[in-house]
Amino acid sequence: MITGGASRRLGTTVPVAVAAAWTVALVAQTTGNAGLLHAHDHGADAGLPLWVVVLTPPFWVTAVVFLVAWQVMVAAMMLPSSLPMMRLFSHAAARQVQAGRILLAFLGGYAAMWGAVGAAAFAVDVALHRAGDSVPSLEGHPWIVPAVALVAAGAFQFTDLKDRCLDQCRHPGPFLMRHYRRGTRGAFDLGRKHGLFCIGCCWALMALMLAVGVASLVWMGALAAVMYYERVGQHGRRLTPVLGVALIGWGIVVAAHPAWLPGILGGVAS
Repeated sequence: MITGGASRRLGTTVPVAVAAAWTVALVAQTTGNAGLLHAHDHGADAGLPLWVVVLTPPFWVTAVVFLVAWQVMVAAMMLPSSLPMMRLFSHAAARQVQAGRILLAFLGGYAAMWGAVGAAAFAVDVALHRAGDSVPSLEGHPWIVPAVALVAAGAFQFTDLKDRCLDQCRHPGPFLMRHYRRGTRGAFDLGRKHGLFCIGCCWALMALMLAVGVASLVWMGALAAVMYYERVGQHGRRLTPVLGVALIGWGIVVAAHPAWLPGILGGVAS
C-alpha cells in the first residue's frame, strides 16, 4: 500500500525522470537524429557523410527511438506541473488493494495519451521533412514552418479550449473529486482524462518542438518553464495572454525578417 511516503517517492521519481529526459535529449542532440531521419528519405543523395547513411537504422527503429525519447521528454516537461494531481491521487488510492498497481494504471493512462500525441508528432515531422524537400517554396524558405508554428501557438493562447483545459490542470482537487473511480480501470481512465486536459492546454507549445527539433535543449528548457508556470505559478493566468502576444509577434517578425530567427529555431543567414 501507498503510505505517507508516497509523496517522498514521487518527489524522487520526478527529478530522476527529468534528469533522464535531459540525458536522452543531450544524446539525441549530439548524435544528430534529425540528420539520420533526413538520410532515411534520401540516402546518399542527402549530402550526408557515407558513414551516417550506412549506420542509419531502419525506419521503424527510428520511430521507436523517437517515441521513447518523446515519452521521457514529456515526463521531464510535464511531471513537475502534474505532481500535485499525482500526490492527491496517491493519497486517495492509498487504501485500495494493490495501491501501487493503481498508481501505475493512472500513470499509464496519462502516458498513453501523450504517447498518441508523440506518434502523431512523429508522422507530422516526417511529413514536414518530405514536404520541405519536395515543395520548392518550403525548401527555399526554411523559416516558414517556425513562423507558422509560432503564430499558431500564440493564437491558441487566446482560445476557450486553452482556458478550460488550464482550469482543470490548475485545480486538481475538484477534478479528482469529479472523476475518481476505484480500481485499475478507474485509475487508467482518470489518468487518460487528466492527460487529455494536459494535452489540451499544452499541445500548441509542444508543437513548437517539431519546428525546432525535439533535441533542442535550450528550447526544451524554456518551454518546460513556461508550461510549468502557466499551470502552477501564482500569476500563471496573466502569463497566458502575454505569451500569446509574444509568440504571434515573434512569428510575424520571423516571417518578415527570416535572418532574425535565432539559430536554435533554424535561423538562416542574411
